[in-house]
Amino acid sequence: MTAPVRLPDAASLQAVLAGLDPGAVDASLVPALAAAFPGFDFSLAQVDDAYWRDTRSVIRPDGTRIGELRPWMTAEFAKDGGDVKATWSRLKYTDLQITEWRGSSAFVFAPTGPASADYIQIALGREIEWRAGPVVNPDYRPWGEEELLDPGWPRDRPLPDTDRLAGPVYRLLDRAGGAFVHVRSFLDRCGRIERDKRDAKRPELERRVIREVGPGGTRETPFLEAVPDYFQFVPREVRFFRDWEDSSARSQRVFTHWALDVRDYTHKGEREVGFIPRPLRMPKERLLMTPETSVHQLMDRIEAVDGEVGLPFGWFFLMTHGHWVEPDVGRAIADGLKAQRVRLPDPDAAVLLRWAERSYGF
Repeated sequence: MTAPVRLPDAASLQAVLAGLDPGAVDASLVPALAAAFPGFDFSLAQVDDAYWRDTRSVIRPDGTRIGELRPWMTAEFAKDGGDVKATWSRLKYTDLQITEWRGSSAFVFAPTGPASADYIQIALGREIEWRAGPVVNPDYRPWGEEELLDPGWPRDRPLPDTDRLAGPVYRLLDRAGGAFVHVRSFLDRCGRIERDKRDAKRPELERRVIREVGPGGTRETPFLEAVPDYFQFVPREVRFFRDWEDSSARSQRVFTHWALDVRDYTHKGEREVGFIPRPLRMPKERLLMTPETSVHQLMDRIEAVDGEVGLPFGWFFLMTHGHWVEPDVGRAIADGLKAQRVRLPDPDAAVLLRWAERSYGF
């Protein structure tokens, strides 16, 4: 009998990350995860984005750490009675420096079954601490306290490798509750929460009417009669995976081509849950719809896009993302299918026509 596989959890993941070899974190990450969670085939994808953490330190030229920038600078500011100019004038002649953490996103994936949503995703930040510059900009007088507490000027230039202080390190990213997800369970959650939200409105909607004023007078239509499928609404996140499973794309894993920026949090008593897909493979250029573009030209171009990203029907999912392929491209091809001017494989045609009837996007 096969022993059940233990799913990762935040505490265990953080322990793995803390134990990585500081000199080879990129090479040791996947083996360390595999050792901690036997039974999973982990893979790593790094994303070429950039972010800065709001954690900064004040250091001396020899690297001695004095403290975190914000509380330290707040105390210095108080010494001068809240006079920004006085604090800046005093500190610009010191040899104190600030550090900052610069990072980029990384995602770890592991399949848990054969279907498109059967996998786990771990969202990480790959971060390096740098010596960013002097504690204040000696050439520019700040005009407010926040410019001292959160200086933005060091970020306008790359830093030499000699200014690297620590890292790279991997850190679990939990910006909106989406650091670790089992995707199939997450999709079930998306659907359940959407149903619960709509069911909670049922009494109100059963009373609501739509009033239309015309030549013959006022006509009232019950809302649920005008929108009979209101309670059958399917969230776009669920549709994305359903369309993948129903199309030619199902021959490959979603996580080979897409990472998910997941959110799951409560704001003002309202549960917000969902994701924005991020392409890991992009075409050479955007596919835009122009008045002079024929549907036959579009067919050639979507074939080229599929070849560039290495995924059949890949253009469709880039279209739902919205940046690389314009939605009007999909609408034009759907019209061509209906007019029998072009053809797609039957599964792909069915998915596209379903989308054209009720489109969604991210």
